[in-house]
Amino acid sequence: MENVTNEVKAMLDPSFTPPLSEQPLRFGAKDVQDLTWKNLLDAYTCTECGRCTSSCPANITGKLLSPRKIMMDTRDRLEEVGKNIKANGAFVDDGKSLLDTYITREELWACTSCNACVEQCPVNINPLEIIVELRRYTVMEESQAPASINTMFGNIENNGAPWKYSQMDRANWTSQQ
Repeated sequence: MENVTNEVKAMLDPSFTPPLSEQPLRFGAKDVQDLTWKNLLDAYTCTECGRCTSSCPANITGKLLSPRKIMMDTRDRLEEVGKNIKANGAFVDDGKSLLDTYITREELWACTSCNACVEQCPVNINPLEIIVELRRYTVMEESQAPASINTMFGNIENNGAPWKYSQMDRANWTSQQ
């Protein structure tokens, strides 16, 4: 992500200032206003056939994730935002958002990012993009992620890899009998 690259450059080099036009309002997406026009069009284009959900490994194993529901929730929230704008002339905060009000964090983190939903869609809709953007917001803006992911982030920060072993100790298993 270019915005993240600019943030890192600014942290490493205090004299670097990213151009104002490139500074993001937020990382990831919390509500439909943060999604791309393609994501929003996909929500309206969905034929609700359910192939994405029937091929989703998370859904098959009984987890809450339904890619079809992700698209329907996005469309429903977009409709609600549209009515809000129509009634008020501009968007007035209604205390709701796509994240948490419509799509739960449990649904987001149940996704394995396997892309099965995208491959099965007959009209090339990508619910995974929305899931990834919502996850990106929770991690980069709120610093909230499941404990297992936070452990991995800590390991990467401390050891330079997702494993709990330092670089010096990683190959020790090869010498054990």
